[in-house]
Amino acid sequence: MTGKVRTRIAPSPTGFLHLGTARTALYSWAYARHHGGEFVLRIEDTDVARSTQDSTDQILASMHWLGLDYDEGPIYQMQRLERYREVIAQMLAAGTAYHCYCTPAELDEMREAQRARNEKTLYDRRWRPEPGKVLPPVPEGVPPVVRFCNPPEGDVTWNDLVKGEITINNREIDDLIILRPDGVPTYNFAVVVDDWDMNITHVFRGDEHINNTPWQINIFRALGAPLPQFGHVPVILGDDGQKLSKRRGAVSVTAYEENGYLPEAMLNYLARLGWSHGDDELFTREQMVSWFDGTHLSKSPAQWDAAKLAWVNAQYIKARSGDELAPLVAAQLQKRGIVVDARLPAICALFKDRCDTTVALAGWAAAFYADIEVTDADRAQHITDAVKPAIATLVEKLMTVAWERAEIAVMIKEVLATHALKMPVLAMPVRVLVMGTSQTPSLDSVLEIFSREKVIERLKKA
Repeated sequence: MTGKVRTRIAPSPTGFLHLGTARTALYSWAYARHHGGEFVLRIEDTDVARSTQDSTDQILASMHWLGLDYDEGPIYQMQRLERYREVIAQMLAAGTAYHCYCTPAELDEMREAQRARNEKTLYDRRWRPEPGKVLPPVPEGVPPVVRFCNPPEGDVTWNDLVKGEITINNREIDDLIILRPDGVPTYNFAVVVDDWDMNITHVFRGDEHINNTPWQINIFRALGAPLPQFGHVPVILGDDGQKLSKRRGAVSVTAYEENGYLPEAMLNYLARLGWSHGDDELFTREQMVSWFDGTHLSKSPAQWDAAKLAWVNAQYIKARSGDELAPLVAAQLQKRGIVVDARLPAICALFKDRCDTTVALAGWAAAFYADIEVTDADRAQHITDAVKPAIATLVEKLMTVAWERAEIAVMIKEVLATHALKMPVLAMPVRVLVMGTSQTPSLDSVLEIFSREKVIERLKKA
């Protein structure tokens, strides 16, 4: 590949960074990193009515959490208005754009007439200058828009990095508006100027943009600008088979952080949601960068699978040490008003194999720092009159045993022998009393992390 690869992600700050955009950002980032290129973050904020600073902040936070570092940006379109107007002026002078004075009512009337004739609703180019054509008189008090002189005939063809060759005839598209009356450019124009100015070589985006691409290619050509290569990735479908979107209940990237997912797990899952490298299910960021050359991208929509994401997250939690997990779990516990101590890394190490999120891990850890509640059902099932004498003996021995796992294990066996019980008969009621649940890791490991006083206090409630 000749020349430096430059990719970009260009979210609109009209809501949170949703999962589809996060996946596209990942592919764009990985492609640039694979080729030793550069990755640009652009904020497309020309929808002034719907764009908010909160959304921008959330997008930046999501990119940071995912670890998708960018070489340039964030670049804001609303800070580039003078550049867009400069290019518009050049196009007007060159005859590749023109002023249109149609009112909304006239456009509605035009479309209604076209529908009555069973025609596609396209702008009829009534204000487009042509040799020998007499234009209508300029109406007073009507601020014009600027339209692009789209070629009226011929095909627009490009070799899509994902879909292969795509052809759309120019008769299917019209002279789109590129500048609104308020001086703010429209999406299809601004994105071309941005990609041109920023030397973007490869554009990965959702396949809902396929129909925008012919317009954009024609504008690139009208400007004499080099064309980037386009790759349109299929949508992500939700449980209902419909596209995940901000307007259809999709969850934000930051919500997954809050709900206890690890960024490397989310990246791993998103990468596999439309791309593959053989049968590899789990891989590092470094492996993805080394493998992601733009091939093996699926042409078909991907199905969001919350259970699969949870499984991937569980694998990454298992792979982390207790010391690495402790700060994440501490943050979750802080939301519950729980202050932790030096025991937390050991707690995380002991319980992590049972958890698919750090929220679940915090649930286990909470029993070591906050009061527990034993349900009536657990008490009736496990803390029977038959086992209470053994619990009393256990309490007595716990008062003097050396407080380390091996000694606690030996002592538990002594209590079992004394009362002729099998391990589950004693272990399950002890777990219920100490942890609030009958299922935990080995009893000696759990008790060792508690203080002697706390274990005895809870067992005395038998």
